[in-house]
Amino acid sequence: MLEIRDLKVSYGAITALHGVTLSVKPGSIVTLIGGNGAGKSTTLRTVSGLVKPQSGEILYDGRNISGMPPHQIVRLGLSQVPEGRMIFANLTVHENLMMGAYLQHNHGVIRRELELVFNTFPRLKEREKQIGGTLSGGEQQMLAIGRALMSKPKFLMLDEPSLGLAPLLVKTIFEKIVEINRQQNITILLVEQNANLALEISHFGYVLETGRIILQDNSAALRQNPQVKSAYLGGV
Repeated sequence: MLEIRDLKVSYGAITALHGVTLSVKPGSIVTLIGGNGAGKSTTLRTVSGLVKPQSGEILYDGRNISGMPPHQIVRLGLSQVPEGRMIFANLTVHENLMMGAYLQHNHGVIRRELELVFNTFPRLKEREKQIGGTLSGGEQQMLAIGRALMSKPKFLMLDEPSLGLAPLLVKTIFEKIVEINRQQNITILLVEQNANLALEISHFGYVLETGRIILQDNSAALRQNPQVKSAYLGGV
């Protein structure tokens, strides 16, 4: 569903991605793990159209989307939940969700998507009229995912969904990611520093270091890989 071929990205004189190649099959959860500054967020931002690639190709559903404007990429069914949630702090939960539906013009579809979001995250229904900035970190993460779901995506990219959350909330968020993948048939590319949890819920994984893919395998095999265990799983 998504194929990245030899992707190179630079910020001025600094090269962030040195020819990254990866693919994501329809209906799967694929995770991209690595340390700070490895290039994980840059990969997602380039796929989303927020960063222009220096060279390489990004194919989504067989279509080359390299360098395409972000709103056109969203229209094709590919949405991103950004690192740090980035909700609209001064807007209500309902208004935040409506921002996610800005490309939808069919009110019936918007109502159905809203119902789907509230079924997935009942807490958001309870907080519908509350100002986004007053929500807890976990609720804001739910809102950020819900906002992305309002665009009716076929492919969802999540950037560090566990960042800054208490362990119990992290578990809840990851359970919801699996639920979204299975029940709504949404393909997911997950960037996550919590490598153990990411590999637990994903089907396939890539390890990114300083802008290069150094390992790739099915997630169960990566969890048993001594190199991955030592570097990302605390040696367990």
